[in-house]
Amino acid sequence: MDLRKLKTLIDLVSDSNISELEITEADGKVRIVKTEPAQAQQLPAPMAAPALAAAPTATAAAAPEPAAPPAEVGHTVKSPMVGTFYRSSSPGAKPFVEVGDEISEGEPICIIEAMKIMNEIEADASGTVTRVLCENGQAVEFGQPLFVIE
Repeated sequence: MDLRKLKTLIDLVSDSNISELEITEADGKVRIVKTEPAQAQQLPAPMAAPALAAAPTATAAAAPEPAAPPAEVGHTVKSPMVGTFYRSSSPGAKPFVEVGDEISEGEPICIIEAMKIMNEIEADASGTVTRVLCENGQAVEFGQPLFVIE
């Protein structure tokens, strides 16, 4: 596929309401996926909203006690991308980590599948896994907590 034809297809996708286009020809296959800037701007907003909601309750006289339990003790490993969370490398395999496991920084702890690519996620801190916050096969968002390490 020549460069002019590819540029025309990219312009078509960006100027239209379609979000994905896949063309297969004898000489190859092209897939163009459009990400919406509005979606990227909306992702941080929901994460900021709980922090704003927590601030007013912390100032109330009776509210600090109920607001304290949701706060995690230890280091929270967060998702670096949007995708599907997997605890093991294959469906029948043993999970990378279990609650109570001692792990080192840089050790693989899960996989996040994004756009048919398996991305191995490594621990960004050493310690003991105290909580697994996602279910196997669950869709995760950017910045979503995955594990707690103490």
